[in-house]
Amino acid sequence: MKLLRKKRTLFGESSASSDVAFLLIIYFLVIAGFNVNQGFLMNLPAKDSRRLILKDDLLRFEMDALGDVFYNGNIIEPGAAERQIKTSAASHPNLAVVLTIDPKAPWQKVVSFVELAQRLEINAFSFGMKEGS
Repeated sequence: MKLLRKKRTLFGESSASSDVAFLLIIYFLVIAGFNVNQGFLMNLPAKDSRRLILKDDLLRFEMDALGDVFYNGNIIEPGAAERQIKTSAASHPNLAVVLTIDPKAPWQKVVSFVELAQRLEINAFSFGMKEGS
């Protein structure tokens, strides 16, 4: 009497491979939810809002190609810039900080200044590139 032997199936031919693929898809979908880069969380004004800022409420800074920050034409250290923003914010509740950046400025210096404004809870912050550069 001859016994029938079961033929072995390869992994790719069985339904187990589709189960594993399905579980991997679920796994990567779940992990993708945990890997979120928040970036800078700043409140942006509503699209239809019209906020008037007086000239006295503007605090203008400039950044050159080396990353040095200038206020009223004079170079200012980060600590002094922080003190200037704090004192201006105390006397002007609607303070708006404006930073004009040279396109060759180191990005880390720009990010540090934006973080400073965020840390001091400046509600109106604007930055842009110098024209003609």
